[in-house]
Amino acid sequence: MKNLFKIWLLLLLPLGAFASSGIELEDADIDLSDYQSLENGAQLYVKYCLGCHSVKYMRYLNLADDFKIDQQEILDQVAPEGAGIYDKMLTAMNGHDAKKWFGTRPPDLSLIARSRGEDWLVSYLKGFYADKTKALGVNNTVFPSVGMPNPLWQLQGEQQAIIKKIDGRDVITKLVITEKGSMTPKQFDKAVNDITAFLVYASEPHQEERRSMGKYVLLFILLFGVIAYLLKKEYWKDVH
Repeated sequence: MKNLFKIWLLLLLPLGAFASSGIELEDADIDLSDYQSLENGAQLYVKYCLGCHSVKYMRYLNLADDFKIDQQEILDQVAPEGAGIYDKMLTAMNGHDAKKWFGTRPPDLSLIARSRGEDWLVSYLKGFYADKTKALGVNNTVFPSVGMPNPLWQLQGEQQAIIKKIDGRDVITKLVITEKGSMTPKQFDKAVNDITAFLVYASEPHQEERRSMGKYVLLFILLFGVIAYLLKKEYWKDVH
């Protein structure tokens, strides 16, 4: 019973931490049929995220095939220098060093979109703000005390949290850019949505095909049900 209580307590901790932020999750605006968006998201991911986080279930060949673009373009525009088309999207960071620098090994993000959701991902990537009380100098609205720096700070710039007292608690009501990045807010929003789209794709590469096929499967089940019902009536019509 005591162990069960501890488990419930661990499950509730993120909820309590999230309550300190009054900022709701943003709506992701992604289109998995937009291959240009997916390619741009993959390019940004490799440049700003792959240094720490692998996507071990994806190969660069998969990107070329699924995005319907030339393999050489993937190698030139997306893959890091020296990577081969059959290579997996693995970080070059040593696990021992990662644990030493960040306290834990950065997780593989192959399935992050399925476990967290696309709205959470967008909000997370846009939710970093300066916090001098933290070792890395940043915090996050949806992942309090996050153990990593803001990977997109050069693009976004630096944000400050506006905090107000609500019911006796310090609540973050909004984030304000205090130091501009290399992108405008509109450009950064698109970049974040593209990265999120790529991670959603990576979590289930054939989901668009599955959804497209699903309507035909449902139609078949419906037609088969009608035929089965009529057949049953025909067999049983003379049974009293």
